[in-house]
Amino acid sequence: MSNKLFYGDNLDILRRKIRDETVDLCYIDPPFNSKRNYFQIYNNVGKDDAAQAQAFIDTWTWNELAIAGYGEIITNHEGRYTRQTIELLKGLKAVLGEGALLGYLVSMTQRVNEIQRVLKQTGSFYLHCDPTASHYLKLVLDSVFCARGGDFKSEISWKRSSAHNDAKQGRRYPGSIRDVIFFYTKSSEWIWNWQFSSYDETYISKNYRHIDQDTGRLYRLGDLTAAKSGGDVSYEFMGTRPYKGRYWAYSLVNMEKFYNEGRLYFPKNGGTPAYKRYLDEMPGVSIQNDWGDIQPAIGNERLGYPTQKPEALLERILRASSNEGDTILDAYCGCGTSVAVAQRLRRNWIGIDITYQSIAVILKRLEDSFGAETVAAITLDGIPRDMASARALANKQDDRLRKEFEKWALLTYSKNRATINEKKGADKGIDGTAYFLTGANATARVIFQVKSGKVQRSTIATLNSDRQREQAELAILLTLEEPTRPMQEEAMAASMYHHELLNRMVPRIQIVTIQQMIESDARIDLPMTLEVLKTAESVNTCDQQDLPFQVT
Repeated sequence: MSNKLFYGDNLDILRRKIRDETVDLCYIDPPFNSKRNYFQIYNNVGKDDAAQAQAFIDTWTWNELAIAGYGEIITNHEGRYTRQTIELLKGLKAVLGEGALLGYLVSMTQRVNEIQRVLKQTGSFYLHCDPTASHYLKLVLDSVFCARGGDFKSEISWKRSSAHNDAKQGRRYPGSIRDVIFFYTKSSEWIWNWQFSSYDETYISKNYRHIDQDTGRLYRLGDLTAAKSGGDVSYEFMGTRPYKGRYWAYSLVNMEKFYNEGRLYFPKNGGTPAYKRYLDEMPGVSIQNDWGDIQPAIGNERLGYPTQKPEALLERILRASSNEGDTILDAYCGCGTSVAVAQRLRRNWIGIDITYQSIAVILKRLEDSFGAETVAAITLDGIPRDMASARALANKQDDRLRKEFEKWALLTYSKNRATINEKKGADKGIDGTAYFLTGANATARVIFQVKSGKVQRSTIATLNSDRQREQAELAILLTLEEPTRPMQEEAMAASMYHHELLNRMVPRIQIVTIQQMIESDARIDLPMTLEVLKTAESVNTCDQQDLPFQVT
């Protein structure tokens, strides 16, 4: 199957486009109900250090969507929900009341219910959350999975940050430095591949105290005897027998094999030999449910996405609960860590996200890491490909998608170079900003406005006024509707700008239609400055078969 990236509401996509029992592993890292504001994805570039980054507001409300979702659950619409889920939501409403937390839990219940449906019988599910609502989410997961024959396997703790010195700020409770990852299976049969973490230095120095004189390898001594006999294991070997009440743990054939391989250690003062267990042959410590050994994403791995998880975390999950060729689902794929790791580990994947910024980040990340051919092979769904789908996106009534048409148009036309203005109700007519090169060490500013409704001559006049106020050299209008002749005349009446680097004149006011973007692939034709989306490291896919099994 081809890898698929869906742009839209994951509940709708799960229900309409993902069939029953087609997914081997699902990992989700949904927004937490922690009332935090995250500034994500975009770096401040050019002269304007205060340029607005795209804000993701991690706050939930009890609104029409939540009310409709709650009604769907307690009436068991189309027989989707278990009795336990229905009774749980009724009880949660009685305890929590109609508020943000209940709205969050309703949303998660609907989506987890669909994820359980699309998992294969051998499938696994990992839900990444924080302690703010993890206790409620576990009840939801129990009602969805355990009520249908699935099982809770583990509550994994991941240390996402180091200790905070909050005492001086008046904090009067322990600092929060860990996330919770719930692990569930759909049935009593599931995929599991043991993973191992490295031994720490204290353990090594205490247990691997011997050095092989020929190879320099560290080893520890293992007992070759056992308390119970099994066959002929009381023989004499190299002039020695096991101590009284003990027996050889191996047959004579195996003991001779160990001797010929140089795997036996003979005490200088005589006595029973021991087995050499070399450190470099040991897989490490089998993973437990405390994953403090995995560090947060740092350095070149960081893409400027505040909730970004490290690839090592996803690699451990994918290696443990899936095999090559399996299908991985992430219904909140954000900056694409899960799909990037799935691509690297030769898994098929399905990614879903409701924001176009995330889609743009993922596509660029995959192209940077794996090349344009990988991106070209992805099946993209929900991204406007014709005028009908562009109009459908522009006319969506869902408040969550209020600005998605603007974001799609801006990021697509600017080739992901624009910074989106997220000031609600105070954008002063400017939907986005970018910087272009005018010389070796000089830049100038271009502002954007996106219109999905009626446009007229005054639209251009106002845009030019906004350009002058913002001290931008250029302004570009992206419009769903065709510009009128007076609009074109107004734009032509604005002065021209001489681009020294290109040595050509550029209209200060430009009008670009969505139809031109879709049908003629119209994109900004200027030498753009710094990358707005950070670049991911490239991956040598030719060497993937040699990736180490051990995750550290």
